Amino acid sequence: MGFFSKENKNYFLTPLGGDNPVLVQVLGICSALAVTSQLKPALVMGLSVTIILACANVIISLLRNTIPNRIRIIVQLVVIATLVTIVSQILKAFVYDVSVELSVYVGLIITNCILMGRLEAFAMMNKPIPSLIDGIANGLGYAFVLIVVGIVREFFGRGSLLGIKILPEDVYSFGYINNGMMTMPAMALILVGCVIWIHRAFIGEKK
Repeated sequence: MGFFSKENKNYFLTPLGGDNPVLVQVLGICSALAVTSQLKPALVMGLSVTIILACANVIISLLRNTIPNRIRIIVQLVVIATLVTIVSQILKAFVYDVSVELSVYVGLIITNCILMGRLEAFAMMNKPIPSLIDGIANGLGYAFVLIVVGIVREFFGRGSLLGIKILPEDVYSFGYINNGMMTMPAMALILVGCVIWIHRAFIGEKK
């Protein structure tokens, strides 16, 4: 019953809506711009961050009472770095093509502000189950933005989704041309800005 308490429900829903880590806290923007030219790497990055954040939150929560305050940041970085290394090796073993496409950005998860922010602000002060929920929710909130931007950029920039051609050849026969700007980093920044604008307008109207 405790797992499905109102408090835990709030921990889960808040990062998905009113306090999204990318749209409201403006964290993790760099990777949101870098890996969203196609949907597949955006999905993989979102899933990777979600798994790492959930696991790191639980580990730090379990250790929170034994970590000396003066070295807590170092311990958090060690936990994140270990999990990132494990995820990186798994990606290379099972989805090597995506791992190559993500390149250094998987390693840079270590410096993702969302992870350090949640470990410091939540896991260090809460029990494992709420920390697990918080990690999953914030990871999914981050992944949501990547997926939305990835869908728009790949569809309009390449006419495909997950590498599968969506637009029929007849559309191109009528003169349609894929928007090459969608594959450029600048367009990712514009799209993220549009998503932030829509989200804040919706939240503001709801409030």
